[in-house]
Amino acid sequence: MPGRRCHRETVAASPPALDQPSRRLLIIEDDRELAGMLRGLFAEQGYAVDLAEEGQRGLHLALTRDYDAMIVDRALPVLDGVELLRRLRGRAVTAPALVLTAFDEVADRVTALDAGADDYLVKPFAVEELLARVRALHRRHLDRASLLPLGDAWFDAEARVVRLPSGEDVPLSGRECRLLRTLATRPRHVHTRAALRRGVFEDARTESIVDTYVYYLRNKLGAGVVRTVRGVGYRVGEL
Repeated sequence: MPGRRCHRETVAASPPALDQPSRRLLIIEDDRELAGMLRGLFAEQGYAVDLAEEGQRGLHLALTRDYDAMIVDRALPVLDGVELLRRLRGRAVTAPALVLTAFDEVADRVTALDAGADDYLVKPFAVEELLARVRALHRRHLDRASLLPLGDAWFDAEARVVRLPSGEDVPLSGRECRLLRTLATRPRHVHTRAALRRGVFEDARTESIVDTYVYYLRNKLGAGVVRTVRGVGYRVGEL
């Protein structure tokens, strides 16, 4: 199908490279047929995909889980895409967002971009263009999030090390890195144990695994690197 364009039809896509790391994508789209197609499309490309069919559910997922990119429909029930983005940016959620919409007016694009969208694509769209735009968003997200401040130290998420003021690099395991990245990308935000279990340790049955890996991080980096908020959860950074 030359120049594949998509609104409701199912399309095939090239399989991802076998060594391609998993990427987390949130799709917020109320058209069930289109949403299902998008989920299948990006799953084939190696993404771990979460799907929300209305804005309030999308807001909850974006606030409680860590994503590399988001695809947000402009016209959503309960909470529209523009207001959803305004709330996420107001809560310091920095995951890049591409807005899908049936409207192509300049004013509509400006509104979405001013609300916090990083890119904009009009329906019907070319599948190859959508994939390329999301890849670009993911690259920009990695560039922004690969080196994060951690008190007097720096956390290099790409290299999976914490660089201490002394110059020493402390290596982290994959799960330690993912937990610390979730905390460090939103400094001062209090993450509940339940949210961390869902977002970081999806295969775990109990929230105690969060406490275990917080212990591992403190053992490597010092007791003050991850702070406990009693009765709520964990955070990094001063309030």
